[in-house]
Amino acid sequence: MPDHHSFSALDRHAVLSGSDNGFPWVAGTMLALEAGEVVRLRCEKLSHGDEAAGREAVLMVSEKIAAAFEATVSLLAGATPAAIVQRYREHVAANAKRLSANEVP
Repeated sequence: MPDHHSFSALDRHAVLSGSDNGFPWVAGTMLALEAGEVVRLRCEKLSHGDEAAGREAVLMVSEKIAAAFEATVSLLAGATPAAIVQRYREHVAANAKRLSANEVP
């Protein structure tokens, strides 16, 4: 029976050597985890249904449009996938910081 692995040889190489081979797998995974925390914080804020929640909803949509535009322009200008993921992580970190500051302990 052939040896089946759930990860490709390139994935194993990326993890073991720190090489991204064209796509930043570890940074992409971190982006997904960090974005999940922002989603939680936003859901909490939106659940209040007050004026601040409405402002957050408008801000969220405008930020997503701006981030998509920024990523598109960056890619067209020759940015690497790693640079795009890093920039998204910066946006996510800023949102997490802003939303956490408003969190009631």
